[in-house]
Amino acid sequence: MYNAYFGFRENPFNLSPDPAFLYRSPHHEEALANLIYGVQSRKGFIVLTGEVGTGKTTMLECLRDFLEAQGIEFAFIFNSRITPDQFFEMVAYDLDLRCTRTSKTDVLFALNQLLIQQANQGRTTVLIVDEAHNLDADVLEEIRLLGNLENPRIGKLMQIILSGQPELDYKLDSPGLRQLKQRVVLRCGLEPLTPAETKEYILSRLAKAGLEEQTVFPDSLLDEVHVRSQGIPRLINALCDNLLLTVFATEGREATLPMLDEICKDMRLDWPGHRPRAGRNFADTLESTLKQPS
Repeated sequence: MYNAYFGFRENPFNLSPDPAFLYRSPHHEEALANLIYGVQSRKGFIVLTGEVGTGKTTMLECLRDFLEAQGIEFAFIFNSRITPDQFFEMVAYDLDLRCTRTSKTDVLFALNQLLIQQANQGRTTVLIVDEAHNLDADVLEEIRLLGNLENPRIGKLMQIILSGQPELDYKLDSPGLRQLKQRVVLRCGLEPLTPAETKEYILSRLAKAGLEEQTVFPDSLLDEVHVRSQGIPRLINALCDNLLLTVFATEGREATLPMLDEICKDMRLDWPGHRPRAGRNFADTLESTLKQPS
């Protein structure tokens, strides 16, 4: 809506995960390197955790790009509210297994054949499970058993990546999943961005979208965006997107603190030291502004 107004080639703060806009903070760089290393070294089980909105799915999208570039077969499970039967059906579909996909036995035979075939060609196979904190214990047990497929000479035939919120770590700590926990060789964690990283994150996304020398966000406002978002990339995107929309709607050139205040109120954001203040919300202000004659 505002791309042409600011001269963007594309939306700089799209909420959908996009590897092209990956900001490589030290935590993100280390996490991606560990994921790739774990796959290439056939480590078996790898766990990626982080709070909501810290960029886990973006990490997985980058990993998928790497796997596709390397010609590595992989299955990506994006819906973790599933039964064991649904799990095997999704694996069979993603790996295009030639079998009766509703039969666990047929899927396991076909999967084992694929894994051996890939291993004989010097390749591995990867299973990626997003939102793994939602998996039931019986599905996690089936995943653990898949990790038993290995070759004494080659190592693990399938590399399994479980990605989820910190609740995943708590779930793996439960006594019933201690066998799975012992098989986790690599753990990666994503943290919120620091104030300096938040500023770099915003500037890098603006530059990638086509605005190399930005004047829309004053430094003082960038600091405040970090405070309000608490360094969570998804919230940073939402705040900056709404700020750009407000500047566009008011035919201005610079985002201001009152704009941010109204947006935060409309989004019902809370942050340390925040005291709610009365006033018009963002939606009312934007609506009245758009109705004004140009």
